[in-house]
Amino acid sequence: MKPGDSVSLTRAQVREIDRRAIEEFGIPGIVLMENAGRGTAEFIMRTLRPAGPIGIVCGGGNNGGDGFVIARHLANAGLEIVLFLACDPARLKGDAAVNYGIVEKMKLRSYPFDSPEQVHAASPALHQSDVIVDAILGTGFSGSVRPPTNLAIEAINNAPRATIVAVDVPSGLDCDTGTPATPTVRAHHTVTFVARKIGFDSPGAKAYTGRVIVADIGASATLV
Repeated sequence: MKPGDSVSLTRAQVREIDRRAIEEFGIPGIVLMENAGRGTAEFIMRTLRPAGPIGIVCGGGNNGGDGFVIARHLANAGLEIVLFLACDPARLKGDAAVNYGIVEKMKLRSYPFDSPEQVHAASPALHQSDVIVDAILGTGFSGSVRPPTNLAIEAINNAPRATIVAVDVPSGLDCDTGTPATPTVRAHHTVTFVARKIGFDSPGAKAYTGRVIVADIGASATLV
């Protein structure tokens, strides 16, 4: 059993682990993002073995950056990838921007998904997916889901046949309290990083997280 399998961490504790991994252990943030995305991609390939398209819905923060890494690894494995950009790519920053630049050069099929009109137009393509990856909102989310992100989440939940995989935390779920916003992604699997989040243990959270898998991102186990 990995250390993260047996403990649950708060939002602040996860941020502190990331900070110490970068500042004290010298692991660049982009390496942590790479490991997170690769671990999620490996879970999808190993466990779900999708035969059809994989829709990856990416937000504008590091959770979206993880989604771009996932897209690259799955595409390199020969799987059909479709990106849905629930953000303005021009506003991406840091590691997320770097990883978007890579998938943009790979010429992966993509749809804008950042306005009510765009979500409506692209939802039929999303609903053709065998697997949908939710990489919109991460552990930093709390409060209410603002438009048009709420529409992107509803589009994911309305997919008729897709297996839904949340990256780190289902979008709309507060990782500290386990309280779902309206709406919140209802995932079949959540690949979370470093350790379970304390909100996952709250009554009712399992309806949104589904099965929780803890993935290693390369941070020292002593930090956990």
